[in-house]
Amino acid sequence: MPEAKTPCHDLTRWKKKPPVRRTVSQICPPPRRPLTVADIQPGMENERLGVVRDSMFQNPLIVKAELGKPRERSCSLPGINFNYGLYIRGQDGGVPEAIGHWNVFKQQPTCPHELSRDYIAMNRGAVKAGLVTARENFHYRQLNDIRISDQDDRRLKKEPPTLPPNMTFGIRARPSTPFFDLLQHRYQQLWVQEQKANQKAIKLEKKHKVILGKLYETRSSQLRKYKPPVKLDALWHMPHFQKVGPHLDTFPTEAHRQRAFKAHREECAVRQGTLRMGNYTHP
Repeated sequence: MPEAKTPCHDLTRWKKKPPVRRTVSQICPPPRRPLTVADIQPGMENERLGVVRDSMFQNPLIVKAELGKPRERSCSLPGINFNYGLYIRGQDGGVPEAIGHWNVFKQQPTCPHELSRDYIAMNRGAVKAGLVTARENFHYRQLNDIRISDQDDRRLKKEPPTLPPNMTFGIRARPSTPFFDLLQHRYQQLWVQEQKANQKAIKLEKKHKVILGKLYETRSSQLRKYKPPVKLDALWHMPHFQKVGPHLDTFPTEAHRQRAFKAHREECAVRQGTLRMGNYTHP
């Protein structure tokens, strides 16, 4: 019978393997150099016929990407000992120098402040001297160079505003939202109270309002409303046909006839034609 495996044999299988140490060249492979004529093999994409030079493989417009490989940059890189980046040649002495003492910035000597010219006084003097042209003014300013004194210059400049010592700069924060008033419907209650107060004020105003008595119409108001009746002239008939009655009567009764003529007279103003029996002037 085969021997039964003990648990210790199984533990040996799950032991942690030692890490594989990799060199720097394996982690960071050397940079790829440009192709040369010696690197070209038959069947490659950059294989060419005729005269082939190394400079042809340094032109990015000519070099083609090989199958399964990245495109060559066609740029020659410096050697392994080359350090990339900017090298600062400092004379500060490094960390010990910084810990030992601190370089304090020395204030540069200030040059004396040059006073500004007083053009108003120079122009006034030139006018009093009778000099009006630009050339005469230029010579006068060279001979009479008037400057503004420190006191006058300080008076013309704006002084900074005086601010209280405990002033806080910045934007004021927004007040917090009154959640308790929102939950208690406080704003609704205030609106209802305001509406009740407005209604009460309107009622008091109506109560104190003077009620005028009945208005009587005067003769002038009645004449203003009065419309004088228009006398309608009878239809004109020829003298020898005045006693002849109509041969055709299309109205059933005299009342219907008068009603039709009344409607015709009312619509005369808006109808077209000489007899005002045409179409309406307005649709």
